[in-house]
Amino acid sequence: MQVESLNAQSIVVGMDCSFFGRGYGIIVARSPRLKQNLYWKQITTENKIVYEEARKYLEQAGFAIKAVVIDAKHGIKEVFSDLVVQICHYHQQQIIQRYLTNRPKTEAGQELRQISNSLTHQSEKSFGEALKAWHDKWKSLLAERTLAPDGKHWWYTHRQLRAAYRSLRTNLPYLFSYQRYPDLCIPNTNNSLEGYFGKLKALLNNHHGLKRWRRYQMIQAVLNNRPLP
Repeated sequence: MQVESLNAQSIVVGMDCSFFGRGYGIIVARSPRLKQNLYWKQITTENKIVYEEARKYLEQAGFAIKAVVIDAKHGIKEVFSDLVVQICHYHQQQIIQRYLTNRPKTEAGQELRQISNSLTHQSEKSFGEALKAWHDKWKSLLAERTLAPDGKHWWYTHRQLRAAYRSLRTNLPYLFSYQRYPDLCIPNTNNSLEGYFGKLKALLNNHHGLKRWRRYQMIQAVLNNRPLP
């Protein structure tokens, strides 16, 4: 579950979960600067509790967490409300892609996707201004409603577009922490972890039918940079 030979110290940590089938996954905490996986655990679901356990484990081991890089899943930020939080740009862009698809049909959707795609190349000020300008331009479209056949109920016509905008607006305070705190050297993505997750999924796909304990042995070997059992 940890690298025992590593001395406790101040760290910036990336935390994320990955699943290898229904109800089976892991949470991993990694230090990008040290290039070490500091904690991992088998999980059945991703929620704030598994992040609270990871944080508690690291702090009890003596690590002083200065900042954390996480995805934008609801409730996770609150676990680290007293720390500097950076939302992973890759995960944020994946959220926008799920809402808008790769080829949005509306002009408003196309423009919002372009803004999202520019995330890694902008400053907090320029990105915020672009997002506000987009909203000012399309606020009438966002307010459009569709009336149900019964004439009594309604819903917003462009719900996916509204959700995509709301995600960017809500997460904006956490998308540029890496720029606001340059001395902490915070990465703007969890790509360091994503590489491990990709390697694990490819490995496990090539070994179907493993018992759970054997599968976890292989995961631990990869995360600990040891030869496979």
